[in-house]
Amino acid sequence: MGMFLRWLCAFVLLALTYNPTPWNFTRWAAEHWNSHTSVTVLLGLLLAVAYIIYLRATLRSIGAFGMLLILAIVAALLWVLYDFGLLTLRKSNENIWLGIFALSLVLGIGLSWSHVRRRLSGQADMDDVDE
Repeated sequence: MGMFLRWLCAFVLLALTYNPTPWNFTRWAAEHWNSHTSVTVLLGLLLAVAYIIYLRATLRSIGAFGMLLILAIVAALLWVLYDFGLLTLRKSNENIWLGIFALSLVLGIGLSWSHVRRRLSGQADMDDVDE
């Protein structure tokens, strides 16, 4: 359940930042920059902090190579679904949601990987050990 929640939070973070609906920070900030500059800056900084937390944890646990490997696996899975006719890539909105899903998987797995490795190997990361 913890891994699912970490992925869900990553998905929500990415979807709040940008998605094909009118309900996202990027579109809202562009429309309200002049009238709500202070709120726009505050929300942008809060999103930046959330991204820093996710990206730092992901880079520390799986690294850049691990991130690329997970993206490659997701891309191969989408390719298989496309080849079998289960997925069409004709609608740009669906492609954006697929991109958000793929990136959220990378961030969710990256944030959860230390927990998974500890359960599989029984060894704690150095960051996990309390003094």
